[in-house]
Parts: sequence; C-alpha cells; structure tokens
Amino acid sequence: MSRILVLLLMTMVCLPCFGQQSPAIDDDSPVVVIVGATVIPMDSDAVLQDHTIVIRGDRIVSVGPSTGTAVPEGSVVIDGTGRFVVPGLAEMHGHIPSPNQSQEFIDDVLFLYVANGVTTVRGMLGYSGQLSLKDRVLTGANIGPTLYLAGPSFNGGSVSSAEDAERKVRQQAEEGWDLIKIHPGVPLDAYDRMAKTAHELGMRFGGHVPEDVGLLHALETGQETFDHIDGYTVYLGSAEREVSDQDLRTIAGKTRDAGAWIVPTMALWETLWGTADLAVMSSYEELKYMPLSIVESWKSNVQRRAGQTDRAAADRVIETRMRLLKIMQEEGVKILFGTDAPQLFSVPGFSVHRETKRMVDTGLSPYEILASATRNVGEYFSNEDSFGTISAGQRADLLVLDANPLEDITNLSRRAGVVLRGRWIPESEIQERLERMAGGQ
Repeated sequence: MSRILVLLLMTMVCLPCFGQQSPAIDDDSPVVVIVGATVIPMDSDAVLQDHTIVIRGDRIVSVGPSTGTAVPEGSVVIDGTGRFVVPGLAEMHGHIPSPNQSQEFIDDVLFLYVANGVTTVRGMLGYSGQLSLKDRVLTGANIGPTLYLAGPSFNGGSVSSAEDAERKVRQQAEEGWDLIKIHPGVPLDAYDRMAKTAHELGMRFGGHVPEDVGLLHALETGQETFDHIDGYTVYLGSAEREVSDQDLRTIAGKTRDAGAWIVPTMALWETLWGTADLAVMSSYEELKYMPLSIVESWKSNVQRRAGQTDRAAADRVIETRMRLLKIMQEEGVKILFGTDAPQLFSVPGFSVHRETKRMVDTGLSPYEILASATRNVGEYFSNEDSFGTISAGQRADLLVLDANPLEDITNLSRRAGVVLRGRWIPESEIQERLERMAGGQ
C-alpha cells in the first residue's frame, strides 16, 4: 500500500487564506432570475415545484412560488420550466495546476470543473505562488470554482522533526493557506507538533494517515478529514483478511464520535489498486479534454504497475471500502464528495460522474450522494461562507438540469447551465468551449 501511495504522490498532474471574501451586494449588481423550476434546495428533503429563484450579485435573494415572486426589471431571465435546480457541486479532494504549468492548462482545468457544475474546489496540494489564483477566480479574471487551498504537503520529505512541523505550520498560516495537507511519511513527533500548532492557530489539517501515526491516534488528535479511506483499510488489515461488519461499524462509530469527515474518492482508488479496467478507462470520452501527453502518461503508469498487484488482496480492499462507506453513512459519519482530479483517468469535473456511480454501487441514495457534494460541504465551510443549499443569503452557485437527479444520479450530467457566483453560463457556452479544448489536443 505504501508503494501505491508513493506512486500516487509522484504521478500527480497538479498538485491559498482564511475565509472567502464575497463582493458586497448593491443595487447595481446584476440580477439573474430562474423562473418556474423544480428546486431541490438540499436544506431539507423537500422538492419545491414551480419555484422562482432571484439572484443579485453573487447571492440568492429569494426562493419562492413563481406565482408570488416578482421578476425585477432588467433581469437575466432563465426559463426553468421542466427543469431541476440543485446547489452547485463541490470537489473536496481536487488539485489545481502549479503556477509553473501553462496558463492555458490552468484555465482549462478550472473550466472543466465549472463545466460539470463543480463550483467549489478544495485543492489538496499547494504550490508556491498559487494563492493569487484564488483572487483571480473571485474577480472573474479566470472562470473557475471558488477555491480553498491546502499549502505544500507535509510528508516524509518535507517534515523530519517536530521543529520542522511547527515552523511549517506557522509559515503556511502566515502565508494564508486554508489548510494543511498530510501525506504519508510524517514522523509521530512531527505530526503531534503539527496538530498542536495547527489547533493553536486555527488551521485545519487533513489527508492521509502516516504509518507512524496510525488511524486511532489521528482521530484522537483531531485530524479533520480522512481522504481516500486508505488509513481505514490499513487499520482494518483488509488486504490480508475479510473484515466483519462489526469491525466496520466500530471504527465508523469512533470516526463519528471524533467529529471527523471522510472524503472517499472511490473510483480513483480502484485504479490505484489495479482493479479498474485499463481498456475501459482508456475509452473515456472526457480524455479528449486533457493534453495527450498527460493521457499517455496515465496509460503508461497503469501499465507499468500491471501485474505488480496481488489481485486477491486488491479485491478485498476495494470490497471493504465499498461496505465501509455504506456503513459510515448509516452510522452518521460526515461524508464529503471528492474524486482526486486531475489524476489517473480522473478528469476534472467529469470525474463527478464516475464517482457518483461507484457511490450508488455502495448503496448510497442519490439524495445522500448529492448531500455529500452540497449541503455537507456548506456545513464544513460554514465559518468561511454560506453555500451548499438553495435559500436566501446563500452564495449563488447552482446547477440547472433537464432531469431529476434524485430519480437517477446520472442526471447530473444533463445540464442546461451553471450559475457560478451569480453568473449564468448556459450549456451552449459550455459546449462551445469544450469543443475548442477537444480540438486543441
């Protein structure tokens, strides 16, 4: 497993401030109105028929029955008849290209997220000089999701002592990164000093579970998010044995009681463990939006590891992950949606549709999956901004669909358009740019 994690870190394609500052709303802000839609607000399990959403600037002003909601003069009016509106989606383990990559590639990655209704991204591996991109996105210089960015990784190569860890935490807090990213290899004393200093400074931290630390200690220390579930499968020994439901419920209960959050990244981890089919992945239509050199490197990476994986052990790990995610949902563990894109065959934005399919296969309902990508994320970032549901005062990030995602989660791909911080981007505009990107390969 450690070999797989090292390869994951080495093959990242890409891999940032406390609080997002939103523009003030004033009478001169543009108004967008979605009229007559079915609204799935995600602040309850209600479905609101024939409702109108009024947006001014980057905020939702009102949500109410169409018959009683006035449409301000001069508004951009979107016909919601027969359409469904959900909150914009979040990618809670995404990656943003480093500043030394081309501006075109950076712009394309940001747009690919938005094109699929992803309006918030928690970037989980920062680079020097990347923080300025947050402001460029918020000012509209780049079309991209609202960004919350982890700083450069804490790992066995970057942190070797408790003193290193404390210095690095203080530096990242001063620079303005949103959280600390943990990779494998951090020594126990360094991890503990990192956690202590982070708590003192109000810095969040999450990611992997270093071997010297262990899952239970990380939970006790207050690690906030556990990404990929890899720390759980190691703790449970799932590569070597069949794990009982009782063992899964016990650790799920400990996770819930610790107040920790889980970012599963189910689809990618099947690629890393070698249980996904290379031929099938190589046929993904969305690969045409990535540079050919990157796609070829993904293929070579998977081929290089072919035959090195103990398939029986890999199958046990993946089966345990599937059961564990369902049990975590049942036990009240907080789930946050993430795909780890861009990464091996995980194309930004489009990876949403690969991930939701695997989450359905675990037994989660469309509503539970949608909550993990909307309402739950809003709760996680509640000290930073208000978003993740459709109600007055929330950030105006919306996905307008031509079919009901609660009936079939694949309907998230049937877009009519996206509202990004109050800006309406129709599907025709999205497709026009996607076609240009595909033609540029």
